Amino acid sequence: MLFLPTELPGVFVIEVEPKGDARGLFARTYCAEEFASRGLCTAWAQCNVSFNAKAGTLRGMHWQAAPHEEVKLVRCTAGAAFDVVADLRVGSPTFKKWIGVELTAANRRAVYVPAGCAHGFQTFVEGTELFYQMSSVYVPEAACGVRWDDPALDIEWPACAGRVIAPRDLAFPDWPT
Repeated sequence: MLFLPTELPGVFVIEVEPKGDARGLFARTYCAEEFASRGLCTAWAQCNVSFNAKAGTLRGMHWQAAPHEEVKLVRCTAGAAFDVVADLRVGSPTFKKWIGVELTAANRRAVYVPAGCAHGFQTFVEGTELFYQMSSVYVPEAACGVRWDDPALDIEWPACAGRVIAPRDLAFPDWPT
């Protein structure tokens, strides 16, 4: 695996190194030793799948508050999505900055999202599925969000003819100024 650092401290794009032959390919998508050697989470408490029937589905921006912070490892297993991580760690040198990464079933990339960062995505095609490994179980009372188009974050989402956004995500507030 290749761990590609991003401009946000602790956020990595992880690329697999496939070994191919006439049968197809094989690639590791996770190795506890490789993650631990970089100081990354190796204990996953919960795994989730997000299936998105429509292109233009936007989910985010989500995180869990203390003491239930969560690290996420997110991979696209079908379709394609624009995946976003926003740094909401007060005191971070990249506070309120974001990165966007194209995750597809074909490129097999994953994004490592540290605790204190918000996460969201927008699908490019119908039938897009994302697989999440989570360091903490979901605690509804700790679930937080900030509006997907919050001007303080100024995320540049891909143009879309018709976004599909849940009422809960539309109702999230802007980040406090």
